[in-house]
Amino acid sequence: MLRERNSQGNISEFMRYLSAHPEAENGLPSLTELSLELGISVATLREQLEVARALGLVDVRPRTGIRRLSYSFLPTIRQSLGYAMNLDSGHFMAFSDLRRHLEAAYWHEAVRKLTEEDLQNLQGLLQIATAKLNGAPIQIPHEEHKQLHLTIFRHVENLYVRGILEAYWEAYEAIGLNVYNDINYLQEVWQYHRQMVEAIVSKNYDAGYAALVKHTDLIYHLYRPASK
Repeated sequence: MLRERNSQGNISEFMRYLSAHPEAENGLPSLTELSLELGISVATLREQLEVARALGLVDVRPRTGIRRLSYSFLPTIRQSLGYAMNLDSGHFMAFSDLRRHLEAAYWHEAVRKLTEEDLQNLQGLLQIATAKLNGAPIQIPHEEHKQLHLTIFRHVENLYVRGILEAYWEAYEAIGLNVYNDINYLQEVWQYHRQMVEAIVSKNYDAGYAALVKHTDLIYHLYRPASK
């Protein structure tokens, strides 16, 4: 009982209510009813509701009311990382390093779960990106870059890993790397992407892993945070 009580001790009354009531996905009682049930004031409940909303735990709409959402780690990281990057843009590189290690750690698990449809999607992203890079004018295949990585790791069951990988791309865009226009860098990146995809298709997963590691190291040449 002590272990169970401690596991719930660091969340608000409202979050504790949410976690214990799966039917809340269909809608919650009014704030007045909830405040009476939880034994807290409506003002306190509103504060706790706003925190839960910022963390992506609930959806609040004027006509449909409040309902519990499926849990995702992404909103929590989005809030915290966004704040950290506003304090010091160097936090992006620390987070990027975490993402780099996660992709390397989960590579073999992830690629073995890819379906035939996933492989076709990866090959299609390569084709679109190549056309953009060889076009006139040249276009930056940022969305293809993002979707290629997210597709590779889409079947990883650990929702915290998926949340971190998704948050990385939001931070990547926030820092402005999606508009980087060095054609030599982009060509090199997509050479590695091609190696990765071809290795996955041929089930030469070790070769794909080697290409992944070399490719993710390139960001250290791409981005240098401004010093304070």
